[in-house]
Amino acid sequence: MGDLIEALTLMQKYANPQYPTNCEHDTLWVNVQPELVSPEDVRRLDELGFFPDSDGMGFMSYRFGSC
Repeated sequence: MGDLIEALTLMQKYANPQYPTNCEHDTLWVNVQPELVSPEDVRRLDELGFFPDSDGMGFMSYRFGSC
């Protein structure tokens, strides 16, 4: 759980949307635009299991997306 909390805390530096997450078929999305996030934080998010989605609208994770 610590990795998830760290990832959400990193992304909160860049945005704090009213509805921050979506979950669908084993994928968790966080609604933070990747272009706002520093390259260092993008690398750390990748280590934590999050990566930019193909549309560039947010970050996604298969690691934390079981629903």
